Amino acid sequence: MKTINCFVPYADAAQVQATVNALRQSELVTKIFLLATAEDAQPLEGCELIHIDAITSSATMKKIAAAADADFVLLYTKYDTLVPGYFAIERLVRLAGDSRAAMLYADSYSVVDGKKSNCPVIDYQFGSLRDDFNFGNLLFFCGCCFKKAAEGITANYTAAGLYDLRLRVSRLGDLVHVNEYLYTEIAAPKKEDGESHFSYVDPRNRGAQIEMEQACTDHLKAIGGYLEPKFDKIEFDKGDFEYEASVIIPVRNRVRTIRDAIRSVLSQKTDFPFNLIIIDNLSTDGTSEAIEEFTSDERVVHIIPERDDLGIGGCWNMGVHHPKCGKFAVQLDSDDIYKDENTLAKMVAAFYEQNCGMVVGTYMLTDINLQMLPPGVIDHKEWTPENGRNNALRINGLGAPRAFYTPMLREIKVPNTSYGEDYALGLAFSRHNQIGRVYDVVYLCRRWEDNSDHALDIVKTNNNNLYKDRIRTWELQARVALNKK
Repeated sequence: MKTINCFVPYADAAQVQATVNALRQSELVTKIFLLATAEDAQPLEGCELIHIDAITSSATMKKIAAAADADFVLLYTKYDTLVPGYFAIERLVRLAGDSRAAMLYADSYSVVDGKKSNCPVIDYQFGSLRDDFNFGNLLFFCGCCFKKAAEGITANYTAAGLYDLRLRVSRLGDLVHVNEYLYTEIAAPKKEDGESHFSYVDPRNRGAQIEMEQACTDHLKAIGGYLEPKFDKIEFDKGDFEYEASVIIPVRNRVRTIRDAIRSVLSQKTDFPFNLIIIDNLSTDGTSEAIEEFTSDERVVHIIPERDDLGIGGCWNMGVHHPKCGKFAVQLDSDDIYKDENTLAKMVAAFYEQNCGMVVGTYMLTDINLQMLPPGVIDHKEWTPENGRNNALRINGLGAPRAFYTPMLREIKVPNTSYGEDYALGLAFSRHNQIGRVYDVVYLCRRWEDNSDHALDIVKTNNNNLYKDRIRTWELQARVALNKK
């Protein structure tokens, strides 16, 4: 009979008793360890107490490995009550044997204020390197794989220990998603504050992000996906361009915001010629008529595609391949505006100053009325010239506005999607070329009820994350192949 050691975070007896009682229902569970951060924590009858500094630390992973003496390690990472499903633990054991997985994780239910909801997760891929990849909160490890992974830990992370361990486990075997609802979490009410979407760039989390970057970089080196800071030089002499720069705005049904976006472009002050290319993707709400108000300005190019299968990326391709497109193509979303009249000049100057094929600026979050929203300025300073393109495989975005050397963008082309297309370009450009950065705030990103990523349900969020992980997988495969050459 296979055996299981369970490791559960412990605040006090009242918090953990129901979880312990539920785990004891399975005869496969031989020991339950309580992970306590409080120095004065008292053991619960029948359980063993392990004092830890943090549930996510390297020291905690080593303590779990030292204590584990069973075939499997069940690690629960949340203080909410865990209720395994009927014979769910036995199911995990059977699937672990059938799949020979290094780790299993499953879909779950969540109960908040008596309301039950589904919490499905997504499949793990070769490129699933985000440190916030959602496995749910129950991780079921092969005991030998957990111990072997822990033996290799050399860093002393506070925040990235669990992340480091799962990357190491992924090098030993598969991380398998059991797409069955195998447990329920009875949770306290949670307040959604809008900041979580940008938590990885919050300056308050900088220390944790440095740890995560190091763990990811070490993993990339171990699997052959790390790229050294050596970049191809760009001469900027391809093509004959009428304009030095073109601002590209794909738009569909944004009559409320498109005029502001256009005015912010036409007010730019530069010492070079520029234009504005708007790809109006079959708008039906008056957006097309709003754009026409500005076409008396010869710099405004209004394109209405004949085809109806274009996402944001497809609209970008249409704009970039237009004969009026300039040497550099600069992004502006139809919801947003440039901060002032100097944005375009700063973005173009960065190409020459930093010799890069792509430039990413700094933006500030605002509401529709341009009042700042937390966390405020998003500067993505986690991007370093030395390691940015490796760390890009871990984070979920690169920033805004984005600008591209047009001949290179025409060659690479933009994925015809409406999510993740910009991230895919960042990875593709950075494979061979430096990505430049502008750390002045040059862009105002307006959050309002019609944003494309506003209040997404779990199914849409999972689809988006699955696609971005697929983008990472393709890029990582290409980088491994590149290194092998």
